[in-house]
Amino acid sequence: MELPNKYLGMWVTGDGHIRQELLPTGRYDEARGPKKSAYTGRYEITGDYIYYWDDTGFTADGTFKDINTLHHGGYIFYRERQSPN
Repeated sequence: MELPNKYLGMWVTGDGHIRQELLPTGRYDEARGPKKSAYTGRYEITGDYIYYWDDTGFTADGTFKDINTLHHGGYIFYRERQSPN
């Protein structure tokens, strides 16, 4: 099922250590440092709030402060910019 929303795509901490991709299927994939897919699971977005259900069983949430800033798990994530080709 496709879930179109304005928050899809890659979100990255300022230091680049954590990279979280919100996929259009309602799944996410989070890399930590060199470890790809360190956390995976599903997510739902309601308004400016995001709720996570990790495949290992834990849950988390976050808040989009604007279209380019996500506060989640004590971190601030920024939307990764795509370079025009």
